[in-house]
Amino acid sequence: MTQHPATTPYNSGMLSNGAHRESDRLASIQRNVDAFTTGILDGLPLKTSWNCLELGAGAGSIAYLLAERCPDGRVVGVDLDTRHLEAGRAANLEIEEADITHEDYAPGSFDLIHARYVFCHLPERDAMVARVTRWLSPGGWLLIEEPFHLPAGSSPFPVVQRILDAYQRMYHEHGADLTWVRGLPALLARHSLTEVAFAGNPGCMGGLGKDRWLPLITQAAPALLADDLITEADLAEFATLLKDPAFIDIPQITISAWGRRPAE
Repeated sequence: MTQHPATTPYNSGMLSNGAHRESDRLASIQRNVDAFTTGILDGLPLKTSWNCLELGAGAGSIAYLLAERCPDGRVVGVDLDTRHLEAGRAANLEIEEADITHEDYAPGSFDLIHARYVFCHLPERDAMVARVTRWLSPGGWLLIEEPFHLPAGSSPFPVVQRILDAYQRMYHEHGADLTWVRGLPALLARHSLTEVAFAGNPGCMGGLGKDRWLPLITQAAPALLADDLITEADLAEFATLLKDPAFIDIPQITISAWGRRPAE
């Protein structure tokens, strides 16, 4: 099924899959976070027959992984814009271009539902968690991973304080909540999920080859400059800082929370 949602920054603007350098941003996320996500999935009792839903599939790495792990089931990868996804990657992989806030899968459809960096951008994120839990089959698992941004002013680097403050303000103005995930474990429990657990993965800025933030800042830079939130001098100073092996910072922590719908 294909839906055409209303125009938003997430399907047509700087935060969309069609944005300049978006593929670089998605690749950076996958390169730096996939191992953490895979480790959590490895701890779940994944079965080859499971039906899985990947919300906000992005460039597809986790959807492809689930298709490999569940060859006797099916994997549905859904995104507002599916241009970075390969529909023919696996026979049991279905790609849907849709707005998940307008989607309504049948209750009990999926044994595993995974979302990464999706819910913090949704205007009715709490209500969406409630909807998603209904899509779980009895005994099914929900795994949600979202960023928890540390205060920009707590960085020991003044230029990072300025850039992160601008970056966080930009996302806030587009309706994102970059600290919402702190309440996610409690929210899962309130929706009657059991075996609720969580884990954190610090994101590295700097550290030379360990940096994952340059693609994110590069993609956001034109909008930040246009809104006079940062200057070209800030970007130049940041680029110089990234070449310093002594520059290491922790702007955010990805918090993953998961729980299980009770078996009936």
